Formats: sequence, structure tokens, C-alpha cells
Amino acid sequence: MARFFGMFNDDEETKVTNTDVDVDVDVDVDVEKVDDRKIKLREEQLDVYKNVVQTGEVHLHKDVIAEQKTVHVPVTHEQVVIERRTLNEPSDEPVGLEETITIPVSEERVNVSKRTVVTGEVEVHKRGIARTEEVNETVRHEEARMVVEGDPDVVDEAELR
Repeated sequence: MARFFGMFNDDEETKVTNTDVDVDVDVDVDVEKVDDRKIKLREEQLDVYKNVVQTGEVHLHKDVIAEQKTVHVPVTHEQVVIERRTLNEPSDEPVGLEETITIPVSEERVNVSKRTVVTGEVEVHKRGIARTEEVNETVRHEEARMVVEGDPDVVDEAELR
């Protein structure tokens, strides 16, 4: 018996001087439980997940707009002015002699050309906006209930904790 008690307290060695001592010890013995039955308790839990779905598209493009522009440009040109005067003078040259005067005449003409210039830019990008959605759903769970009839000896281990 001394060895039996020593198993529970290894720090101290127990000596029994009288070997004729009878000791009654209550020992829990596992008896085969023939009537053991179990109930599994279940509950519903929510699994929430998110899907990314396309809600639309934005197309950014350019349109060409044609418009008439009127620009006032001052230009000049030359004009030949012929003035006639009456003279009465003697001349040594005979009539019919060819005489020619050439006077160049000029004017300004407007030439129009086009050039392309950048007048601005448009940038497009996306940004994420976070919001919270509230989800309400009913979930169910099972609980064990005990109905006792008569006066059985019932020990609920959950109540002992």
C-alpha cells in the first residue's frame, strides 16, 4: 500500500511501519456504460463573402469640333495713279517714237497655315471608396434541454465548472 500512496505524491516518500493496516480507498472504476447516448448540438453561423462585380464602364474619348474663326488682318497694296496735265511746249522728238515706262505694283496677300498646340489635358483614374453595409440574417442554434421525471440522481458536469 505504501507504493500505492507514493504514486500520488512523488515528492515525499511515505513509510508505513505497520504492514497489517487495512486501508479502504475509494477508487473510480470505469464501468462499461451500456446506456451512453450522445446528442450533437448544432448552430448556424454566417459566412460572409464579397464579390467584385462590374457596375459599368466609363469611356473617355475626344470629339473634333470644327468652328469658323474670323481674323482681321490689315493688308496693303499699291495703286498706280495716272495724272494727266495739259501742256503746250515745243518738242524735238518726232511723233511715234516708242517710249515705255514699267512700274512694278505689289500687294500684301494673306497666307493661312495651321499648327497644332496642346491646350490642356484630361486625366482619368479610379479610386476606391469604402463604406459599410449592414447585413441582417436570422441564425439558429441548438441547446440541450433536460426533462427530469421522478427523482433520478443527475450530475450535469457543465454546472460543476
